[in-house]
Formats: sequence, C-alpha cells, structure tokens
Amino acid sequence: MRFAVRLTPKGGRDAVEGWIAGADGAKLLKVRVAAPPEAGKANEALIALLAKALGVAKRDIRIAGGETVRTKWIEVDGDPVEIDRRLRALGDRGTKT
Repeated sequence: MRFAVRLTPKGGRDAVEGWIAGADGAKLLKVRVAAPPEAGKANEALIALLAKALGVAKRDIRIAGGETVRTKWIEVDGDPVEIDRRLRALGDRGTKT
C-alpha cells in the first residue's frame, strides 16, 4: 500500500489530522510530529506514529520518497484491505498520541 503524507515537524504534538487536498488536488494524509527535522528524527517519529495508527510494526513502514521534504510517499507492508480500512478511518476522526 502506498500513500502520500504532508508532515509538519516541530508541530507541538504527534497527531494524524486526517486527509487534505494538496496543491495539485491529490489526497495527502496530514500528520504532525513534535520531533524536529534534524538527523531524521521527524521521519522516525512519523514512522512510529503511522505504525501505531495502522496497527503494523515500524519495520513494515518505509519512506519511499521525499525524505528531506514535507510531502512524503509512504509504503506499508501488510494486508492492503485492512490498511486501507484503517487509513480511511484516520480521515474520519484522526488520531493523537
């Protein structure tokens, strides 16, 4: 499963805030993390938050593109039907930790 994320580092808290439309109209999952964008800390926090929200291990999530920019492509290994269901649920209510 592959999807796009709009990440806000140093966002004050770790939270998945739901789906938004990007400048080109594409769907992006809006996520904020408290970690700074230094030495990969924000990316690590993103992976940990997504793993918890999607119910998968951190090793099953990777950043497939955009490691150094706010818009990232995420790939998740696992049951695509279940992951899609959980992603849709995140858009409905978001999740905070």
